[in-house]
Amino acid sequence: MVRTASAAGLGTGKLVHGTGRRIRRATSAEGAGESGLAKLIELHALNSFGDMLITIALASTIFFSVPTGEARGRVALYLLITMAPFALLAPVIGPLLDRLPHGRRAAMAMSMLARAVLAWTMAGVIAGGGIALYPEALGVLVASKAYGVVRSVVVPRLLPHRLSLVKANSRVTLAGLLATGVAAAVGGLLHLIGPGWPLRGAFLVFVVGTLMAFHLPHTVDSAKGEQRAVLHAELSTEVPGGGSHLIHHKPPKVKASLRTVGPSVVLALRAMAGMRWLVGFLVFFLAFLLRTDPIGGLRPTLALGLVALAAGTGNALGSVLGSWLRTRGPEATVTAMLLLATCVTAAAALWYGVVTVVLVAGVSGMAASLGKLALDALIQRDVPEAVRTSAFARSETLMQLSWVAGGGIGIVLPLNGVLGLSIAASVVGLVLLWTVRSLLRLGLRRHPTAPRVA
Repeated sequence: MVRTASAAGLGTGKLVHGTGRRIRRATSAEGAGESGLAKLIELHALNSFGDMLITIALASTIFFSVPTGEARGRVALYLLITMAPFALLAPVIGPLLDRLPHGRRAAMAMSMLARAVLAWTMAGVIAGGGIALYPEALGVLVASKAYGVVRSVVVPRLLPHRLSLVKANSRVTLAGLLATGVAAAVGGLLHLIGPGWPLRGAFLVFVVGTLMAFHLPHTVDSAKGEQRAVLHAELSTEVPGGGSHLIHHKPPKVKASLRTVGPSVVLALRAMAGMRWLVGFLVFFLAFLLRTDPIGGLRPTLALGLVALAAGTGNALGSVLGSWLRTRGPEATVTAMLLLATCVTAAAALWYGVVTVVLVAGVSGMAASLGKLALDALIQRDVPEAVRTSAFARSETLMQLSWVAGGGIGIVLPLNGVLGLSIAASVVGLVLLWTVRSLLRLGLRRHPTAPRVA
């Protein structure tokens, strides 16, 4: 028995060591190990793992453990609470992080530490499921979104020469999605022990993440080579002898502002707002619809499981496709994803059934994932470093508010599949027409007009 146990332990150790080595090799490919991007990928995977554990713990108290009618009220309250982090994120956290170019590792570590403390606190009161959970859940959301903003700004600082911004973003996002899938299984097992155990697991994960944040390369905190907002590179001046002549000189300092965002980013923001609205709508509308009226005669849990699996697979597929994108054309990518989401949603409204509902969940997930990668690349490409954090904060604010708006509509609509999907197709169709019009105007201009506010 001792020999058998020793052999089993040795085999398990080799398996874990080999798996870790393969994961490290994958994250360090194409120069990511030398640039430090691999460490950020691993940190983001840990962040997603911890967030998923907290989500599993909260979901049992907000949605699955109560009747449908009561659950709709609780979820509506939860949606209102999710808006609060972004009300703080845009006017406060973004500009604050703009003024801390040398403290980004510390900011990421503090977001991890705050969630560790809150997870441990919630573990003691989760069984009651009272209103006291909501302020703590709000704190977790604020810390999580603050981390997301800083992480988006850090990626360009760790970008290897052989990777584009879109590919780097997709690699980071895919690592987070894989970690989320693993965390869902682990969290489910921990929840069988007790409702507080997923939160205790999250506490340990975020403590490790706090330490890992300080092991990111020092270039994350370096302000060397930052690009400031410069609206004009050349000025026309009069020279002796008459006439006007263009001369090159150092431009005057111009105060950086979000007016340097540019029309391409504005176009992508509009398109992504439409897709995030659709995702929020589908999450809540289908969640309640399939509990009361499962499609195809399936059991509610099976129908919800199929839709959730399709959405998760679509998100992962979008991240994988993002690694194959060219460095150019993110505007066209966002528009194409919006077109695809609109067409599939309209088809699901016309031919409502198991296949079309699962398909619309998967395609909307893929479109939102791939479109977000393209939007991030546009912000990282077009927005000056001095205000990039604020731009990401505003972008995340718009995305989340769009998601909340879609979810709110999904909660209040009558639980009729054809009606709900028809309304969703109409909304994203209008956004698509607006986006295509903007893309055509942008493509016809040789020199874009003055950038607009995000």
